[in-house]
Amino acid sequence: MMTRRTFSAAALAAASAASLPGAKINSTIKGVTIGAQSYSFRDRGLDGAIQAMQEIGLGSVELFSGHAEPRIPNRAEMRTWRETVSLDHFKQIRKKLDDAGIELWAYNYSFRDDYSDKEIARGFEFANALGVDKITASSNISTAKRIDPFAAKAKVYVGMHNHSNIKPNEFATPENFAEAMSGTSKYIGINLDIGHFWAANFDPVEYLEKTAKRTVCIHLKDRKKNQGANMPFGEGDTPIKAVLELMAKKKYKFPANIEYEYKGADTVAEVKKCYEHCRKLLS
Repeated sequence: MMTRRTFSAAALAAASAASLPGAKINSTIKGVTIGAQSYSFRDRGLDGAIQAMQEIGLGSVELFSGHAEPRIPNRAEMRTWRETVSLDHFKQIRKKLDDAGIELWAYNYSFRDDYSDKEIARGFEFANALGVDKITASSNISTAKRIDPFAAKAKVYVGMHNHSNIKPNEFATPENFAEAMSGTSKYIGINLDIGHFWAANFDPVEYLEKTAKRTVCIHLKDRKKNQGANMPFGEGDTPIKAVLELMAKKKYKFPANIEYEYKGADTVAEVKKCYEHCRKLLS
């Protein structure tokens, strides 16, 4: 059992290791890697997000496209950027993360219905340049069929991300995931947001155990059932503890990524609280 003294010692050791240039940050507890969806740090740029993860001691990241792409409100201009940007841009991002001791697990690139075939293909080129074989996507169900052959050709897994609102052509239910994964390849999978899944009145523990082989990673957040609001970790009723315990028991290798969305005063302080909550649940 991890006492307060050993917990503090472990946290201090992680922080000391993170201060060494290029030293790998270890945020794995009882075999469960706790990482971050860098969207949690959407209030700052890539360098600020990296600094925040180092400060907190998070050694794994699912990179939000907003930390890799410029903010271009014009859709046509954004498409042009994606279709023409040098892949060196993404290689430099990977180097920054490596130098910071943070493992890049997946790239979050949310294919939508209005993406051109070139934009879709480029998403896989970006993943390749970043050195990952996983993409997560807040996508449309119908788009999964378009993505499937690109994913199979690139041998890159795409985890579809769910939200809680049940509406046509959006991911929320087990049936939505099943439809997306009914294609010809094995490369379309799941990026299960356990808070949203719970708020939509589904059991993430039961579902994760059934679908772990098709799961790219999970998102951690705390919500209440029946479309309840995002809450600070420990104040909702999402079964975070049961999910983490299942991951430890089954030795799942994919990370559990904190996705900070509730309203708090300071992003870094709040994500740190989320991480400490997860550590305690696994202690």
